[in-house]
Amino acid sequence: MFRKVLLTVDPGHEASWRKALPMAAHLAREGGGALHLLSVVPEVGSVLVVQDLGEGFVQQALRDALVKLKALRQEPLDWPAEVHEHVRHGTVHAEIVAAIEDLGVDLVVMASHAPDRVREFLVGSQADRVVRRSPVSVLVVR
Repeated sequence: MFRKVLLTVDPGHEASWRKALPMAAHLAREGGGALHLLSVVPEVGSVLVVQDLGEGFVQQALRDALVKLKALRQEPLDWPAEVHEHVRHGTVHAEIVAAIEDLGVDLVVMASHAPDRVREFLVGSQADRVVRRSPVSVLVVR
């Protein structure tokens, strides 16, 4: 069984967790382990964009993401005994892979939802990138 399960979540996008959260909670609970919820605030890119967003934007986005992750605990699930929330900032797939290693998880659970075609073409699938780079098994929930 899996002792440490990592669920990647975009708390503002319900499709990223609605189906995957119950599966991740079940796997962590059945393995007698911990569930780690992770949200990554994406890197915004150019310096000009960062300047337009204002000072403290990233720190506020990280705080907001953590509040939303903690709010997921209100979902009516049979939660494992141990649940931890984590937020990171950077390139989404790179931060997920770094969290896998930092937290020592042995399974990653991710949702795969269909973004619009233009976004898919321009940025690709985060789930695909994580699957290709992950040192541990990845369960993609559809």
